[in-house]
This record gives sequence, C-alpha cells and structure tokens, in this order.
Amino acid sequence: MFKLPSAWLCGVRVKEISEKTCTTTVKHKWINQNPFNSMFWAVQGMAAELSTGAMVINQIRESGKKISMLVANNKASFTKKATGKITFTCKDGHKIADAIEKTIATGEGQTFWMQSVGVNEDGVVVSTFDFEWTVRVKS
Repeated sequence: MFKLPSAWLCGVRVKEISEKTCTTTVKHKWINQNPFNSMFWAVQGMAAELSTGAMVINQIRESGKKISMLVANNKASFTKKATGKITFTCKDGHKIADAIEKTIATGEGQTFWMQSVGVNEDGVVVSTFDFEWTVRVKS
C-alpha cells in the first residue's frame, strides 16, 4: 500500500505469491473506469506489473544484496473489455534468480521479460502485459 498508493486506491490486491507465480486482482469500479464503461488500461497495467514486480522484490530481498530494479520496456494487448473482477497471473518467477545471480557475479545489469495475463470472471483473457525488468547490483 505504501509503495504503490495509486494501485491500492484503484483496488489492486496481491492474492497469491510464491517464488514462481504471483496473482493479483482488481475489480472494475467507478474510480478505475474509462469513458467506455470498462477498466482503464493503466489500472490493468498496475495490476499486471505488480504480479511480476512483487516476485522480483521478494527474490532481491532473499538475495541479501542491494539490487536496483526497473521496468525498461513494456507492451500490452487488449482483447476484451475489462469489467467485473480481473485476475492477473504471472508464472515467470523462474527467470528472476538467474538474472540476480548474474548481476551479483558480474556487476553488470541484467534484463529479462515477464508476462502477466489478465482474465475476467469467466476465464476469458482481457489483456496480456509483457514487462522487461532490469536488475543491477548497487555500487
């Protein structure tokens, strides 16, 4: 809540997190809608990014090292209006440890892509987000 207050206010919540997967949810409400009576794309992006970034934060914390993280690029596709409760799931946690190990060993920044897929209550994909994360040991 303190790190991402706008996401919290818009209703984004972490539902499950492990080393390999993370699930976030957000419900379409007045505060996060667009003029087309669906969820604003940026709110979907916040929920999707959190489903990837929360795992990065956890694995950095577990490393015990001071490591910076940043989204370098992202891309998204929208396939259906986002109404009701949308659940974003990322299953790419396995990509993080290798990048952290490499930046610790070399001191060079590492990049990796993670994907989060948003589905509505009927299980229909409404949007897919890809984030290119960078990690680097702080000097």
